[in-house]
Amino acid sequence: MNDATALVERAGDVLPDVLADLRRLVESETPSNDKQALDAGLADIGTWLTERLGEPVARERHDGGHYGDVLDITLPGTASGTVLLLCHYDTVWPVGTLAEWPFTTEGDRITAPGCLDMKLGIVHGVWALRLLRELEIPHPSVRFLLNGDEEIGSHSSRPHIERACTESTATLVLEPSRAGKAKIRRKGLGLFDLAVRGVESHAGLDPAAGASAIHALAELIPAVTALAAPDRGTTINIGLISGGTVRNVVAGRAGCEIDIRIQDPEEMPRIDAGFAALAVADDRIEVEVTGGWNRPPMNPNPPSERLFDHARAAAEDIGRTLEGTSVGGVSDANFVSALGKPVLDGLGAVGAGPHSRDEHVVPSESPGQIAMLAGLISRLRDF
Repeated sequence: MNDATALVERAGDVLPDVLADLRRLVESETPSNDKQALDAGLADIGTWLTERLGEPVARERHDGGHYGDVLDITLPGTASGTVLLLCHYDTVWPVGTLAEWPFTTEGDRITAPGCLDMKLGIVHGVWALRLLRELEIPHPSVRFLLNGDEEIGSHSSRPHIERACTESTATLVLEPSRAGKAKIRRKGLGLFDLAVRGVESHAGLDPAAGASAIHALAELIPAVTALAAPDRGTTINIGLISGGTVRNVVAGRAGCEIDIRIQDPEEMPRIDAGFAALAVADDRIEVEVTGGWNRPPMNPNPPSERLFDHARAAAEDIGRTLEGTSVGGVSDANFVSALGKPVLDGLGAVGAGPHSRDEHVVPSESPGQIAMLAGLISRLRDF
């Protein structure tokens, strides 16, 4: 029996244990904005990793401040190099969600908060390494980096991610796949806030004395959305509007929150210039744009293309065809790609519905995903 066949068969044998581990991680709720829950969840993940893989050769827990801490663990390999498995353990679901939406299996479908995004991906990474060890397949060292603030921008974890990827041979991101496809291209993300300050007055007795921030915002929003360039992959969404106090007062304040997605990095200075030029006719109105670019776009670079070739070969070894796809969402892979380092994303669970009540995974796909990931890690000893 060759290594690829052995990996597939063994991954199928351990599927009940894989799903039991998924349940363990899911039932430890870890919302991005709950530091206490994140601390408890990460402590359990650290214990579980040691139970499954033994003591690491290096372990460090980086303080995330108000955000979730970062756990950095390295397990020794039997060949040269180090592969970074990049994962996040935070979810978008608040504590208490599990009580009304428990871990549920219905045929070839498991649904639970955070199961797809991305706790099954973490489980796959651990079991891929465990199977390589059990079957004595040569492999480089494996470094797990688990952060607790990915869903809210990776503000605290970004420097740890960037350092770890520069110290590693290649980075594999265990975010969910896209219907079994790897993610080779992601858009960049800008998060901006537009604040407008006007002059309050009585809407009936002295309307001309006022300068409405809401009216000004209504004038500015078309100018903001006109900066979109879908033909270049640039989209703009106004996701939230607020302002005013009561009906009969000319509004003294208003604002909106803006989400911008770009594929071409050259779009960033163009958008910045557009924001700097925003103005309204009434010179009593003050306009301020805050925020910035949260993640650069992830576009294929030569090292990542070579990494994808290795992934396709690992898939072919187990009789599968791996395709790449582009997505509008962002991940920590964006940071790695921007540094010119080899990275491949979307190597985690197969399922659908992330960030929705339809979030689910397809457990029958897990053995193939684990075997492919293990095969890829092994191949990277020659990367």
